[in-house]
Amino acid sequence: MTYDYRAKKSVLVLASHLEPGVALNVAGHLSVALGAHGDDGDLMGRDVLKDASGVPHRGISKYPVIVTKVKQNRLRRLVAEARERDDVFWADYPEQMLTTGHDDELADAVAGTAEEDIAYLGVMVYGPLDAVTALTGRFSLWQ
Repeated sequence: MTYDYRAKKSVLVLASHLEPGVALNVAGHLSVALGAHGDDGDLMGRDVLKDASGVPHRGISKYPVIVTKVKQNRLRRLVAEARERDDVFWADYPEQMLTTGHDDELADAVAGTAEEDIAYLGVMVYGPLDAVTALTGRFSLWQ
């Protein structure tokens, strides 16, 4: 497989105030969103990797995945900036996802909230390295 692993990247941006358990939940949901909706046919590496014993292991993204954090107001600006671009995939995680169970409940909760009142807890951005870096390059790594 020949490709430039630096051509693209994913950056998961989390609200800096999140507790680790909530942050992991946000990360998991946004990663699934990227896998399901952001696949441009170029996201994944090999489907299966085999170890020296012949045991198969599922392949992973062939591009870097970086986890960062920012204050919630900066997260809101990131959503707005990503929304304006057509060269990146993005998915956001509104706070309503923590207070609803069923997808229909989430849809109703989001539909009943004006965008300016949505509290974003995370955003996943994926695409060409330069485009993603322009949006997220100054954010602190999650620690």
